[in-house]
Amino acid sequence: MTSHKTTVQTMKPATAAKKLGVYLEATPAEFQEGVVSRNELNALQTDPPEWLTTLRDNGPHPRPVVAAKLGVSIAGLARGGVTDPLTTEQIDALKADSPEWLVRERATQADVRKEAARIKEKNAERAAQSPGDRA
Repeated sequence: MTSHKTTVQTMKPATAAKKLGVYLEATPAEFQEGVVSRNELNALQTDPPEWLTTLRDNGPHPRPVVAAKLGVSIAGLARGGVTDPLTTEQIDALKADSPEWLVRERATQADVRKEAARIKEKNAERAAQSPGDRA
């Protein structure tokens, strides 16, 4: 049997909201209660309706988006006591206030990124030095 991606494939609203980067509970009721086809998801991504644009601009935002906007990890949000979705205004206020936990988590995230870059560079050097050794 061969599986093909077709236009009739559907996903749950939670999956579609995650792919769109929005907080499901803030979406319209018809979005939350229905199913989303691949074509509908593509249409939402290429030509977002007003409600989607507003949600992306103002929130409330899901944790992955909040973490990205603050420059911290999702675990860092939890350590900082942020467990609820935040609006863009609340995120901007946190950035302006710059509480100790946020400064600490941003530093941690920066260290993680530096280490990841170091490992990537080291692996690239190894690959360049021994191109014929890989099986």
